[in-house]
Amino acid sequence: MRHVCGVDEAGRGPLAGPVYAAAVILDPQRPIAGLADSKKLSERRREALAILIRERALAWSVASASVAEIDQLNILQATLLAMRRAVERLGLTPSEALVDGNRCPVLTMPARAIIRGDATEPAISAASILAKTERDAEMHRIHEAYPQYGLDRHKGYDTAVHRAALERHGPAPCHRRSFAPVRALLDRKS
Repeated sequence: MRHVCGVDEAGRGPLAGPVYAAAVILDPQRPIAGLADSKKLSERRREALAILIRERALAWSVASASVAEIDQLNILQATLLAMRRAVERLGLTPSEALVDGNRCPVLTMPARAIIRGDATEPAISAASILAKTERDAEMHRIHEAYPQYGLDRHKGYDTAVHRAALERHGPAPCHRRSFAPVRALLDRKS
């Protein structure tokens, strides 16, 4: 049987936290209504769909690349690493990977990049939802350690509130030092 997995990431743009990726092989016998790009769904809807995806998919996996890996490799390479990890951890070996965006990680099976695939390919939509919900949960955990940044609200993205907290408290270990706003703040403080 031919198994196609969808692959997507969450958290490329934020100033803090790891980047996450998910890989999902949907079960054609157990369709999931309402799959869409995770950014187009409410948090509540994403959470409900994530439960269904975990229950009904033939296989799913979520992986991440750490802040240290992002700073060492760069965000693109760290994202591709997280994607590769997610695909490699699937319980089934896919015959093909459909990857959201314009680049594919190096995989042992054929892979095809699809721009805006999270809006057109259900398996990529499912991966988008799992990556986003897992990353959001991780940002809530990081918030517990560093509540002064408000990571539970903005999830590490470059908001005015986050920038003000960075100015006030300086960067924490969860911040990506290779990202220009954090690097500029460190340069100014040193």
